[in-house]
Amino acid sequence: MNIGDAAKATGLSAKMIRYYEQIGLIAPAARSLSGYRHYAEGDIAALTFISRCRRMGFGVEQIRDLLGLWRDPHRASADVKAVATGHAQTLAAQARELQEMSQALQRLAASCHGDDGPDCAILDQFATLDPAPKPVRRRAAATRFGPARAQGQLRSKPSVR
Repeated sequence: MNIGDAAKATGLSAKMIRYYEQIGLIAPAARSLSGYRHYAEGDIAALTFISRCRRMGFGVEQIRDLLGLWRDPHRASADVKAVATGHAQTLAAQARELQEMSQALQRLAASCHGDDGPDCAILDQFATLDPAPKPVRRRAAATRFGPARAQGQLRSKPSVR
């Protein structure tokens, strides 16, 4: 299957497929005599796995870890569960932060006249010297398995790829 067909089959763009190959999430694709990439069934399975992980909000390093676990026949399902629950906790914290930001913006919008005049409480608030609200940031994983590994929840060592 060529890269265009692989992109359609997996929901990833051709650019992202090349990127995942470049950073080593997937093995370099076989090449045709004319130099075009060719993806086998196993490559498509891995790309589909990556696509589903991305839709769940996992970062590249978390996906790398999950791919390692997926490919490891001796993995402990507890390790996979720890990665998933750790990520779910991170997503819940991000959702709370987004909700707080939404509520703050709604309060600001309610304080703005919203008329033809130039006065705007929203812009005034953004321009004040008061400490800015904390931005929502994705926390970098402290270790290969993020919060799960840092909290000692993983039982097995990650496999070598």
